[in-house]
This record gives sequence, C-alpha cells and structure tokens, in this order.
Amino acid sequence: MVDTTPDGSRLSVDYGARDFDSLLRSIRSRIPDTIPEWTDFDAEADFGNVLLQLFAHTGDLLNYYIDRVATESLLGTAQTRRSVIQHLRLIGYRLATAAPAATTVTLSFPPLTSQLVVIRRGDAFTSRSGPGARSVRFEFNSEQPLQIATNSIAVTNGRKVFSGLRIEEGRLVEDEFLGSSTGQPNQRLRLAHPRVILRPIGPRSAGARDIILRSTAGGVVTEWTLTETLAFSRSTATDVAIEIDEDDRATLVLGDGRFGAVPAAGATLRATYRVGGGTLGNLPAGSIQTILDAPQLSSLAAEINNADPATGGAEREEIAHAVGHAPAVFRSLKRAVTTADYEALALMFGGVGKVRAGRGGWNLVRLYVAPEGGGHVSDVLRSSLVTYFEDLRPVSTLVEIMDVEYIPIAVTAEIAVISYYSQAQVAEEVREAGRRLLAFDSVDFGTSVYLSKFYEAIEAIPGVDFVNVTEFRRVEQPAGSLEASGKIVLAEHELAVASTEAGYDRRIQLVVSGGFI
Repeated sequence: MVDTTPDGSRLSVDYGARDFDSLLRSIRSRIPDTIPEWTDFDAEADFGNVLLQLFAHTGDLLNYYIDRVATESLLGTAQTRRSVIQHLRLIGYRLATAAPAATTVTLSFPPLTSQLVVIRRGDAFTSRSGPGARSVRFEFNSEQPLQIATNSIAVTNGRKVFSGLRIEEGRLVEDEFLGSSTGQPNQRLRLAHPRVILRPIGPRSAGARDIILRSTAGGVVTEWTLTETLAFSRSTATDVAIEIDEDDRATLVLGDGRFGAVPAAGATLRATYRVGGGTLGNLPAGSIQTILDAPQLSSLAAEINNADPATGGAEREEIAHAVGHAPAVFRSLKRAVTTADYEALALMFGGVGKVRAGRGGWNLVRLYVAPEGGGHVSDVLRSSLVTYFEDLRPVSTLVEIMDVEYIPIAVTAEIAVISYYSQAQVAEEVREAGRRLLAFDSVDFGTSVYLSKFYEAIEAIPGVDFVNVTEFRRVEQPAGSLEASGKIVLAEHELAVASTEAGYDRRIQLVVSGGFI
C-alpha cells in the first residue's frame, strides 16, 4: 500500500526519523498535506499537538527497544553482561568470577610448645585494618587437614617457626541448606551468597572442589560432581552444573533423568563453597598478622606473618576481555596443543593477569605467568595451574610454571615549569604520567620501552615549559646512563616495571625548576 495525500500524490516518508525530535518534525511536516484545515498545530496548548508528542514519544521508545534488540543480539556489540553471558554459553565459555589472592605464611610458636597442631579448612587469618583500609580475610583452603608436630621444630631466635602454610583470601560457607529435592527434573538451587569463587571446572582441575554439593536420603550421603555441562552426563551420573548470572549469583542445575541424575524426592541438599575474590586481597608482605578464627593456634599464643606478598587476586572478568578472549578459547577446543592454546586457556584461570607460553623442549611447555596486578606467582597459584592443565595438555607434554622476569626501568628528567604553575603539582603530574607508562596494564611481554613516549607524555602536561630526560636505562646498566637508541628492548618473557632502587620510587626522578612553590 502506497502512502498518498488526499489529492492522490505520493508522500515521502523519512525513515531516518527515529528519536523524539525527528519523529515530531516528520509528523508535523505531513500535516499540511494530510489535514490542511489544521493550521495551528505548532501551538503548545493545542490538544492535537499533545497527541503528536505522545506518538513521537511512543515511536522513540519503540525505536530504542528495536535498536537494543539488534545490539544485544550479537556478541561483538552486546552491552549488557546478561546478554554476553548468554552468547558465550553457546560456545561453552563462562565469564570468570573474581579470583582470590593467595600467599604462604609463617607460623611461630612459643619455645615450650609441644602439641600436635591441626589446621583445618576454614581456619581464618586477617590483615591489619587501618585508616582507609579494611581488614581482608584469608583462610586455609585444603580439604586435607595440615598437621604440625611442634615438638619436632627447632627453636630459632626464641620461637618455633613453621613455614609453608598456604592461605587464600575469601570466606568458607559450609553445609548451606539449599532445600529438599522435589524429585522433578531440572531442579535449580540458588546459593544464598553472591561472589562465589569458581575456577575453571574439569574432572581433576583445581576448581572442581570450589563447590561441593551433597544430598542425603535415608541416611545415605551422595556427593555430586561439578561439571561444565550436563550434555554429556549419563542418566545415572550424579553431576551438577552451575550458572553465574550478571549479579554474580550462582545457581546449581541438576539433571533431568536423561542427562544427569535426579535426586530422590525428599533428599536434603547442602552445599559448601567459598565467596570472595578481587584485587583487595593483593597485599604486601607483612600485612597478615592476625589469627582470626583458629582457636587451636590462639590458645598456644601462636603468631602469623606473610614474608611474601599476597598475589593473584582479580576482579570478575570484564565484558570486553571476554569478547576478545573467548574466540581463542573456542578455537582451542579447550585442548592445549599450540602455545596460543596454552596462553588462551591460562588466561581463563582466575588470578592470571598476563601469560606468555614458550617451548622448553619437544615435550616441555614453559608458561611465564604474571599474577593479576603484578608480582610473582604464589605457590597456591602455581600448583593450581599445573593441576588445571592436567586434563588439557597432551599426555606426553610437561607444563612448567615460571615467574616473569621483571625489568626495572630507571628514568630521570629535568623539567622547567611555567612561572604561573605550581611546581609541586606539575611535578606530581609528571610522576603520575611515568607511572601510567610503566603500569602493569600498560606493558606486555617483549614490548620495548621507548624514550619518546616519556617525552610525549611529559610535554602534554599543562605547565611544563620544556623537558630533558637525562637517564633512561635498565637498572643493571650504569647509573645516569641514557640508552643511545632511545629504546629498551625486552625479551619475550620480560616485563618492564618501575625501578625501586635504594628503596624509593623511581618511576620518574625529577630535577624541577621554575613555577611557584
């Protein structure tokens, strides 16, 4: 049907009119041809004009939803986390939850202590709180208790010292009651606490015990196996899958009797899991000194301290990272064969910030891993990654987790500040510019560091009259030297970081003149 005017002539339709203003203009432009007797349609008080505005408003809303449907229907353009989760589920990729930081701590006991001390899962320790910083909870997270025979520990400096207690940030939720089975297929059980810690799932992976589901019927306890999907589960398999929504709330999904078993009607269902994760757990050495919930240690006047920093804490996976990273994981078919496969799969593991894979021999793969936020790989993360790759690597291939070699870069610059700018403020902005250039998120493996980038960043700061960089070097080079090529070349397993020579921050050392103090 062709749109025409009362005299039979064809009307032109503006299909580009999509928002309120353009729709209202388009409607009004047709009034003289369709209703020529209506001449005062521009009057705000005219009731017909109110109707036109309502029509334009409705059209604006409809076009908004049409655009949103089109945008959210493609992975590359989707904006909401919920849509991305649904898209990635089609290729078997799950957005990573927040990962917990981990470290190894030292316990010390009075010299006369002789008891057998047992550390159990959930025993808790905490960092010190202070102005602007709240305490962070860490726990022993092994299902196997750790026994410490204090009578066999020698006294050193007046204390009995035990090293090697591995702890992770987070909190254990134990035996949470989820309800009773209805005996119906496809039962869904919502966990009460958000921010579940869930690492990549596999039959022998480090994340397979992040959630333990048990059903009890007639005095018989059945433990269910966490799996990525029920699509390959037999009808009698006690498997359970998990879904994480956009609000970081987890739902356990049980089988339907064809793909995965159905719990007997009336069976009670309980879950044990951990919550937490995030960068708040990345703490410096010496931060964890409080025994929070381990009475067997408190009664013995034990003391705790982390000689190494806690590393590996990461926030939940961002949409942009998943959209860029998921295709590589999908291409690998979750099997590690090429070095690109190893890198893609390692980046799925929570707490891994950067990784570079290299061959150490015909059957050895070395993974140079930088935890989220920088630092060195903790023993917990190292052992978890090795276990994670057990099901992903070829049988004959060995995987070795290596620490990244951080290359400190020393930079010194002379800057002149324009007379009407604050010398201190400009100097601080220059140091901040240097910090950004050498920040963990700004560097990558084997990426050269260019002198020109420092000139460019400093000269762009308001108040800088001129700049002269007098020192630009790796720290092992002579102090005060300037790399002649203007480029510091890094190896494939090296990352540039800010130098901390002599214990102070050397992102950019400054000699400042001019400005006002």
